[in-house]
Amino acid sequence: MGQDVDQGFTVDFKFPVYFTQNIFSVQNSIFSDAVRRLEPDKRHRVLFIIDENVIQSHPDLLSSLERYFSSNPEFLELISPPIPVPGGESVKNDFKHVLRLAEEISERGVDRQSFLAVIGGGAVLDMACFVSAICHRGIRTIRIPTTVLSQADSGVGVKNGINGFGKKNFFGTFVPPFAVINDSLFIDTLSHRDKLAGLAEAVKVALIRDREFFGYIEQNAALLATADRDAMNYHIRRTAELHLQHIRTSGDPFEFGSARPLDFGHWVAHKMESMTEHSLRHGEAVAIGVAVDSVYSMRMGFLQAAETERILCLLEHLGFTLW
Repeated sequence: MGQDVDQGFTVDFKFPVYFTQNIFSVQNSIFSDAVRRLEPDKRHRVLFIIDENVIQSHPDLLSSLERYFSSNPEFLELISPPIPVPGGESVKNDFKHVLRLAEEISERGVDRQSFLAVIGGGAVLDMACFVSAICHRGIRTIRIPTTVLSQADSGVGVKNGINGFGKKNFFGTFVPPFAVINDSLFIDTLSHRDKLAGLAEAVKVALIRDREFFGYIEQNAALLATADRDAMNYHIRRTAELHLQHIRTSGDPFEFGSARPLDFGHWVAHKMESMTEHSLRHGEAVAIGVAVDSVYSMRMGFLQAAETERILCLLEHLGFTLW
């Protein structure tokens, strides 16, 4: 009998997360810098996938894209006009969107040396990045999240996926993006409801990672509830930093174990999203989930009643309905 071979290796993942404004202004080099960061002298081919809701809210986006690429012809090539996809959770509920996008990638000659740039909310990012992960065993992807929730949480993480068999994210992979670019201008056109929904993840990650940030949210709850721009920008950046810190330092970035602190409140949230056929926003469901988990923790003796009340009061002061 031959001797067994014990094999192991380490893969080093690095991806920058940029914070900027007006990403496709010809004076803003961040997108170009992100694409060129490993091969600065090469001409890079890029295919854009864009959330239809973003196109409607930003009617000058497509022309800005064309101008941006025209101003950088030696380094950037727009493979074709951007591909629009439906926004919202419905894009994750039907596999036809995955197949259609995979077919577009094949027909347009996108390969492992090309880039997909995905502009949209969390659902569009989840679906498109799942496709980029399974085509050619992985296409380099630039994520450009456009909602509070995706800029602060899902867009900066390493997960992607679509729903199946009535279960959220049943199909999916763990694949880090090549880069993430958060543009604060996209937040300005969101509805107040969508701005508010993103605050739930801030409360969640503050509770598990940063007592001082939880205090900041409490002290600025009134400003955040009215979507004050400066308060929102700080909250997005700090929430993103804490999510990235946890992924980087937890020792389990691909969640092989059963302990998943970032899913605090999410078991209830995912169930409620399905039960309400996604009429409940993810952030709204997370707020309820955090409330349920906190009350359960109190009843199990892990949390004091005063601490539980503090959490529930903050969620309600931010504008969430918990009942």
